[in-house]
Amino acid sequence: MLKRKEFILGAAAGLTLAAAATAGGVITWPGAHAEPQAVNRITPVPANGDAFTPPPGAPSSFATIFDQVSPAVVQIDVTVKVDQPQGGAFQIPGLPFQFVPPQGRGGQGNDEPQTTQGAGSGFFISQDGFIVTNNHVVADATEIKVKMSDGRELPARLIGRDEATDLAVIKVEGNDFKYVSFEETADPRVGDWVIAVGNPFGLGGTATAGIVSAKARNLPGAESAYTDFLQIDAAINRGNSGGPTFDIHGRVIGVNSAIYSPTGGSVGIGFAIPAEVAKQITSRLMRGETIERGYLGVQISTPNEKELGALGLPATQKGALVASVTENGPAARAGLRFSDVIVSLNGEPIDSSTKLTRLVGAAAPGDTLRMEIIRDGRRQMITARSAMRPSESELNRQEDGAQGFAPNEGAGASVTVEGLNLTPLTPILRQRLGVPATVDGLAVTGVEEGVDPRLSQGVVIQQVQNTPVRTVGEFRAAIDAVKASSRPGAYLLLWVKGTGNVPYVLDLSSAQTKK
Repeated sequence: MLKRKEFILGAAAGLTLAAAATAGGVITWPGAHAEPQAVNRITPVPANGDAFTPPPGAPSSFATIFDQVSPAVVQIDVTVKVDQPQGGAFQIPGLPFQFVPPQGRGGQGNDEPQTTQGAGSGFFISQDGFIVTNNHVVADATEIKVKMSDGRELPARLIGRDEATDLAVIKVEGNDFKYVSFEETADPRVGDWVIAVGNPFGLGGTATAGIVSAKARNLPGAESAYTDFLQIDAAINRGNSGGPTFDIHGRVIGVNSAIYSPTGGSVGIGFAIPAEVAKQITSRLMRGETIERGYLGVQISTPNEKELGALGLPATQKGALVASVTENGPAARAGLRFSDVIVSLNGEPIDSSTKLTRLVGAAAPGDTLRMEIIRDGRRQMITARSAMRPSESELNRQEDGAQGFAPNEGAGASVTVEGLNLTPLTPILRQRLGVPATVDGLAVTGVEEGVDPRLSQGVVIQQVQNTPVRTVGEFRAAIDAVKASSRPGAYLLLWVKGTGNVPYVLDLSSAQTKK
């Protein structure tokens, strides 16, 4: 099935969850100025005059650092309700298979809701009980418990969470907790030592060590749109989520969030949310603020050479390519269209989809967004008014798939153009494909040899470049216009069963030019 492009501003293979700007002024952390409780703050002292460089040579042990910081790190246990469909089988978060309860416990309408247990990590950021963790650790939890390094177990409540950065803050009652602080001004280098402390596989206080492997990593998915991750090779596994990454001096430089792995276990590629981002977001959550971001209402991607060629643009052109426009959203009301390339926002050059995402996210709802775009090879200005960005769950909610589709069943006579068997979207085809009423175009009922076979798997062609196509004649005329411009491909807007709107470049080279 065709894969949706980057879901940002309007709505990963091998990427596994290891299960913004401030409002201005000085950030005040709860308890930071309380005396005499402030003695509980863990303030490691650098081993030498250089604030970041460790002593010469590899350290002989990380034991001293672990002893200092481990009292601030906690295990987080959560209880989550699990939807149990008729038949009894249900999905446990984090596991790749379904669980079937013992006979007599599932599939009955009068059964009690099923629950499952999850575990993660976190750390105290104030002596009065505020704890930082990942959003995905506590999202949807009906009960949260915190186990401390001294064995105490305390109930916790959710204070706030931000899906877009995968950060959350919870709180336990008390006023005498050891805590650590974010080192937001630190600039760790690739090759610097790091220590990850957390709760892998529910084992409790576990330390692993490694180095910073890379900086400013962008990962697939919405959770990375506002974060340049630190990549580390200290072992991170399920249950490490939300735990701290320390530098050689015991300062928090990141929050462990995800791993990249073909197996689901650590292979030495872990990702931590940098302290600068984490402190900005969690300080606002601790104050009870809701994280609001600007919203434009488009799906965008960084255009590749093939897409630029289909749009008649040079391979060096920078910008954010509009893959889809949300109906009745700010972009749609402003006149932004599929295949527009946004090259600047309020005078700021756009070199990637990530740059545009963050600039729009930094805007307040109601702000003016003045965009310079390239459309049909010509530059023009479009002005939109930012709205408030919906939650990530709303943006990522996919349409329900249809119950099967027999390509030739219910379809009218098809016509082959460019190796695609096309027919207008009839009511029967619409029903079988589960196509929303807002989508119109040509259904692809089959493809000829040499054409991408994915195009036959429940696809509707909506547009060629900026031209909507509802008949085979309109499609043929639009393709002929693209060929007349000597472009190597046509930029199509598709609707794909089970996925939604997807951009696609149809190759018009001689190998695939079939009538």
